[in-house]
Amino acid sequence: MKDVSANADAKRLAGEAAAELVKSGMVVGLGTGSTVAWTIKRLGEKIKEEGLDFWGIPTSFQAENLAIASGIKLTTLNSHPVLDLAIDGADQVDHNLYVIKGGGAAHTREKVVAGSARRFVIVADESKYVPKLTWPVPVEVLPFAFRLVERRLTELGGKPVLRLGKMKDGPVITDNGNFVMDADFGTIEDPKGLAAKISPIPGVVEHGIFDNLDELYLARAGGVEIIRRRRG
Repeated sequence: MKDVSANADAKRLAGEAAAELVKSGMVVGLGTGSTVAWTIKRLGEKIKEEGLDFWGIPTSFQAENLAIASGIKLTTLNSHPVLDLAIDGADQVDHNLYVIKGGGAAHTREKVVAGSARRFVIVADESKYVPKLTWPVPVEVLPFAFRLVERRLTELGGKPVLRLGKMKDGPVITDNGNFVMDADFGTIEDPKGLAAKISPIPGVVEHGIFDNLDELYLARAGGVEIIRRRRG
């Protein structure tokens, strides 16, 4: 049986380790999730204890609230279009550092923030680190194009399902006013190739496959492993 307390401790260690990357003067993208929440909390402590002074750009309502509660100064991409660093969570990461995100329906904004950063770091526990991606790919779609996108994703071999609200009737609506479809492709042998096929579908706003991860802070029961993307 999995040791839940040990896993929670590992998440905290990884999240707090990533917080050490943030230096005064930086502009930092702040992601969402139980592990990166520890990053945000630790950054709040460093502001009080060490006088750390930086700007944060949250990727979700949850991250924004936690950042405000932690005393982090917030800004926008309009004011700071180039970020020094983005730290986020993940639904799944494969051994080649391809990532699936979007369980919180914020992957479009998360991808914009990650793409605006000079350095993109994911914090995750080891249950999300897999040889190959198998997680359903979240796809944000224009409501007007829902049926077309559904058909095209099916033609690509996926099994798309419209994500429905848990506490409301009808579909989940993103912060951008769109629908989310979760497309199950089984084991994804070629994440970059699949991403290239999903992106041009008319009506697709953004999908949840990320290929720009620089470093993974992986929380294990014994501590934190830092895995960096191989270059060249």
